Amino acid sequence: MTIELRHLEYFRAVAEELNFGRAAERLFISQPGLSRQIKQMEEILEVQLFERTKRKVELTAAGQFLKAEVDYIFNHLELTKTQIKEIAAGNIGELRVGFLGSAAHTVIPELLVKISQTFPRIQTSLEELSNAMQIEMLEKDKLDLGFVRLARVPESLEMKMVHQDTFSVVLPLGHPLTEEGFKHVGQLKDENFILFSQDYSSIYYDKIMSICEDRGFSPRITHKSVHALTIFKLVEAGLGVAIVPTSLKQGYDLKVKFIEMDKIKQKTELYAVWKKGNRNAALGKVLRLIINS
Repeated sequence: MTIELRHLEYFRAVAEELNFGRAAERLFISQPGLSRQIKQMEEILEVQLFERTKRKVELTAAGQFLKAEVDYIFNHLELTKTQIKEIAAGNIGELRVGFLGSAAHTVIPELLVKISQTFPRIQTSLEELSNAMQIEMLEKDKLDLGFVRLARVPESLEMKMVHQDTFSVVLPLGHPLTEEGFKHVGQLKDENFILFSQDYSSIYYDKIMSICEDRGFSPRITHKSVHALTIFKLVEAGLGVAIVPTSLKQGYDLKVKFIEMDKIKQKTELYAVWKKGNRNAALGKVLRLIINS
């Protein structure tokens, strides 16, 4: 006896529902029939996948590992089906791209233009995601390419720096400090600060802290967000000042002003990230554009 695709489908339903009754309804089979299939699967694998009591169903350690592998298998099958359809239609394929909002103002538009010019039959699917979510989705093969602000990534992934940016302070338009009068961020030590949260990027957050520490103060942080527009809106409302990548000044029409800090040592880097061994033909073509740029 061997494991068949149906076994994996049954296992995934129970692993997600953690309830045999609901899983059976979802699969349109009887609950006793589903229980027999899971028992058969456990006998074939010679491991217990679920801890069952009258009150609850839980995955064992082996079951948790298998669930991650099954997610990968089904995601890869979906990608394969999509690619087959694209090839049959005369297209090269689809590239699933995750990105931070700050990448949308510089790197992403430039890359999309290059893809359109060089590989016009590659379709791109874009989704704005946090660093952590991109890494998780790349590892599970739910994304092909990500753009993150991280110092390191898991060993299963590869990365290449694609953009380095300076930092700028963001002030309400009527703030008395001008570009001509700005010397260093220490002039703002008594202000409230509105920053990207550590969920956006821990290394990015640490760099902002070091910018302030270099001038002998710790910023009084009153608000945090993972969205640039929210930060700018709060600055516009006079609730504080911010420090952001300079490239973020593009694309917004708000009553705020940017003062670039191009003399400090801290810079912020954006990295392209992808999974080693990803067999999406579209990714291989686009990576050549990124690596050779």
